[in-house]
Amino acid sequence: MSRLRSLAPLARGLLSSATSSVDDWMTAKLGEEFNARLARVPLNLTATGVDPFGMDPAWTKYALASAALLHRHYFRTAVHGAEHVPATRVLLISNHSGQIPIDAAMIGASLFMDVEPPRFMRAMVEKWTQTLPFVSLLFSRVGQVVGVPENAERLLSAEEALLVFPEGARGISKPFTRRYQLCDFGLGFMRLAMETKTPIVPVAVVGGEEQYVSVGNFTSLAKVLRMPSAPPILPQLLLPFGALPLPTKYRIYFGEPMRFDGDPDDDDAVIEEKVHVVKATIQSMLNRGLKERKSVFF
Repeated sequence: MSRLRSLAPLARGLLSSATSSVDDWMTAKLGEEFNARLARVPLNLTATGVDPFGMDPAWTKYALASAALLHRHYFRTAVHGAEHVPATRVLLISNHSGQIPIDAAMIGASLFMDVEPPRFMRAMVEKWTQTLPFVSLLFSRVGQVVGVPENAERLLSAEEALLVFPEGARGISKPFTRRYQLCDFGLGFMRLAMETKTPIVPVAVVGGEEQYVSVGNFTSLAKVLRMPSAPPILPQLLLPFGALPLPTKYRIYFGEPMRFDGDPDDDDAVIEEKVHVVKATIQSMLNRGLKERKSVFF
């Protein structure tokens, strides 16, 4: 035990040195702009050093840096309409794609790197992610929360920017043949927006559907793994470095804020009409983005 205690200062020194090296590398790749923007984001931390939902500033810093590097240098993301994102509470409603939620990370990177003022994005994640070792801890430490109404209402009351994928797992598990065709939207986000008087900013992400090529869905495997879906992307995995997403060019479109009035407890049929307006707007944005791009990779 005493020997272990004697090694503690050495371990702390090595960790501090490694952290400093990573920070220097991040600054070299992202510039001082990253640290300057980080300092401008207000934090609501408890006495334990994390926010009420478990977000840790240190974890979030490195997660954001990783996402920002992909955003700027790998996917070379082009962002349109960043001025439409307000500085106060907002629901970001987006299409979902790509088998792995890299699209969420790129939206988060854009919210931090391209929107003024810079913001931390909070996302509603599927309940089943809480069953995954380490993943559930990682999500909470970088500011993501389980998608239940109580969490959403608390975040919006704190004037946060909340990302919701109304397609859910259906969006990321659809086959390549249905790329950029929106699945059915859930109704919960609309009831939430009406209940909390929160504007909706529609978001369209172009480029995520091609990063991994899915040819179907292994429903039996998904049940064994207790996951909502298990898309077979094996053909791509057989290629050198196939586990990496293809370096498609991301294009993220933020639409003008939309506001909806009415009774959040209205019948589903009434809410569905409002949801359809948002869905149609996002589909139109996707169609326009697809028409404008000249190449999947450039």
